[in-house]
Amino acid sequence: MTEASAQTVGSLPSGPRAWLELVRWHKPSGRLILLIPAGWALWLQPLSPPPAELVGWIVLGGLAVSAAGCIANDLWDRRIDPLVERTRHRPLADGRLGVAGAVILLVLCLLAALLVVLALPAAHRQLCLLLAVAALPPVLLYPSAKRWFGYPQLVLALCWGFAVLIPWAAASGALQGWPLTLTWLATVSWTFGFDTVYAMADRDDDRVVGVRSSALSLGALAPQAVALSYGICAAALALAASLQQIGGPLFWLPWAVATAGMLREARQLRRPDLPRGAYGRHFGNQVRLGGLLLLALILPKLF
Repeated sequence: MTEASAQTVGSLPSGPRAWLELVRWHKPSGRLILLIPAGWALWLQPLSPPPAELVGWIVLGGLAVSAAGCIANDLWDRRIDPLVERTRHRPLADGRLGVAGAVILLVLCLLAALLVVLALPAAHRQLCLLLAVAALPPVLLYPSAKRWFGYPQLVLALCWGFAVLIPWAAASGALQGWPLTLTWLATVSWTFGFDTVYAMADRDDDRVVGVRSSALSLGALAPQAVALSYGICAAALALAASLQQIGGPLFWLPWAVATAGMLREARQLRRPDLPRGAYGRHFGNQVRLGGLLLLALILPKLF
């Protein structure tokens, strides 16, 4: 979050500020990191650049679904969050908001997402609606995964995959071809990597509380798994771009910088003395590096 946005959020009355914190709109990086894979999908379409109207609807839908996911997460974890240092001041955890209000806002966010789907191109709307319905159970149930599955970050990664499938369906009306498969693989791998890093910040608290995470399950192998995830992401996007005849210096230069940056970030995770705040900075850096990969796809199409 920038200093200006932090001051703006901090100056709001406690009520509105609590609602913003519930949907995480006070932390733009968490919203961008969902929209970036949607951008990969839209710009890897054979008919890209995508229409501005479609981009706008996808952004609105992504914000609505992201907000719904954050609310569902906090509802599931309202008794766990007070026990974890990073989450103890979330509005449901510290009592600033109640369950009933959060549920109402959750329903409103889901209705907003539905309205976005209904506004997508009519010829492709049915497929998009089916995908949106299919995405709903994992999005709402993902927060429970830490109670019964050793790799809940993989569940989140599969949820993130819909950020590729729905824009692709909205633009083309079909789900087929290796470029789509590779873009989906890049998104799932990238998400598993950065969310594993996010979970590394909570390892001590998670052990005490008794919840699971890929950071705990992988143990000392977590940094290597993150590096592998980022490598798969970069390679899959490069192959998808090549299949769509996207290349040249305008693609390969930012792609190489982003890939090197991701792998450098993963190597730093091997340091035994990393402060807890380093994992949050890693997450923010992934937004910038993922955005650079998106720029690598955009520039050749524009010039």
